[in-house]
Amino acid sequence: MMREVNISEKISKVAYIPIAIIAAILMVIPVYILFMTSFAVPSDILKPHPDFFITRFTLDHWRSVLASGNLWPPFRKSFVVATITTIIAIVMAAPAAYVIARMPSKIKYPVVLSLFFTRMFPDVGIALPIAVQFIRLNLMDTYLGLVMAHLIVNLPFAAWILVGTFETIPKDLEEAALVDGTSKLTALSKIIMPIALPGIAVTAIFVWLNSWNEFTYALYLTISDRTLPLQIYYYVQRGGIFDSATYAAILTIPVMLVTFFLQKYMKSGYLAGAVKG
Repeated sequence: MMREVNISEKISKVAYIPIAIIAAILMVIPVYILFMTSFAVPSDILKPHPDFFITRFTLDHWRSVLASGNLWPPFRKSFVVATITTIIAIVMAAPAAYVIARMPSKIKYPVVLSLFFTRMFPDVGIALPIAVQFIRLNLMDTYLGLVMAHLIVNLPFAAWILVGTFETIPKDLEEAALVDGTSKLTALSKIIMPIALPGIAVTAIFVWLNSWNEFTYALYLTISDRTLPLQIYYYVQRGGIFDSATYAAILTIPVMLVTFFLQKYMKSGYLAGAVKG
């Protein structure tokens, strides 16, 4: 029996690398095609059988987009809204998730299921009544209105992820700090939160990406001041292949930067050895 287990483990280890490579290639190819289109000469893309690799580079599409004056306002709005949404969601969801994680199981699991239940409603069904209320509150086409709409989706999602993070933190650390005379608030801010940084970083990435790429609420709550996804949709409707590809490439750059910046907090084994003996 042990021999069969060892053989299956070896097979899984050997198969892991090619599967990971194939998955990485499948994820990278669409991004490569996107950037290739934004840098390629139009005749190389529009011919019957385009080459997979760029043979002739051009910056004309990027110059056109950057000089048009239509990039920076939607870029700024998307970036500011996504950043503010992420900060507020983390600040509000982290303490709430900690409290939920420390609840008795009979209370905790219904609360967690209720957080998950909020994601079962389609955004389209929620966006319209929200837009009606925001018109009455004069929040249409404002940063505040869009942040509030994004929090409706991302706040329960952030809390749901962080509950699992705080559940992995041993209560012994907290109890030891309280025995040493540390207050509950100090133990939470100085001990629990630093240990939870990997989970908080992952949550921040997901919330920021959800807000940065959000389209439905922006469509319902925006009149003239578009977000970047709306701007890309506008060019797709017009049929501008190369402008659309350039805008989409610009949309992916902050995603790469945010992920790269926060990935240092996502260290495996962060809790290893936290409690010994």
